[in-house]
Amino acid sequence: MEEKLATLQEWINESGNIVFFGGAGVSTESGIPDFRSVDGLYHQKYDYPPETILSHSFYRTKTEEFYRFYRDKMLCLDAKPNAAHKKLAELEAAGKLKAVITQNIDGLHQAAGSKKVLELHGSVLRNYCESCGKFFDAQYIKGTEGVPKCDACGDGVKPDVVLYEEGLDNHTLSEAVKCISEADMLIIGGTSLVVYPAAGLIDYYRGNRLVLINRSATGRDSMADLVIQGSIGEVLGRLTV
Repeated sequence: MEEKLATLQEWINESGNIVFFGGAGVSTESGIPDFRSVDGLYHQKYDYPPETILSHSFYRTKTEEFYRFYRDKMLCLDAKPNAAHKKLAELEAAGKLKAVITQNIDGLHQAAGSKKVLELHGSVLRNYCESCGKFFDAQYIKGTEGVPKCDACGDGVKPDVVLYEEGLDNHTLSEAVKCISEADMLIIGGTSLVVYPAAGLIDYYRGNRLVLINRSATGRDSMADLVIQGSIGEVLGRLTV
């Protein structure tokens, strides 16, 4: 492990266009549950599987049930950035890191100070009226009951998150592809690389410093130049900027 950390530090020192691509494992260390781990949402019991509840069709047909789950499990508004979020922000401030690409929807990268954050799956911090477009923050959603209504026109308010059955935002996806293809170093952390199309972004990297940091093995380990199995917060937290 020490040898791998030394290599990671050396590569970061030598790189000037680093991109970080992160998944649920980055946020679990801040106490936000993921979907697929032993303690994740898929292993808890609900009337419907979380993947069903968080789908576009379920949102349309059982909106009140959707919001009951959403408020209870998706709005983790007391979570704080961890060592990984903070170190990435430091790397960006130092001019090393050019972008954070995340599958998470919690806004913790921005809370830690990161400026260039591409949110592939949106954010629970943004919500909008589907009729008039008025914006609402997460606290507004948290404080309502049933289906949240717009206080301007009375129509329903939808979270700005990508639900199952919905496509990713084309602009965000294009910018992510651009950043990864231009990077001289790509660090991937806290993701099992099984959710597509996000996981396919790794294929656009053209460099020779592909780093995978995850608690367990991924199906892409064999193509990485450096694989570190461990806590993303502990690994990044030990780096110096």
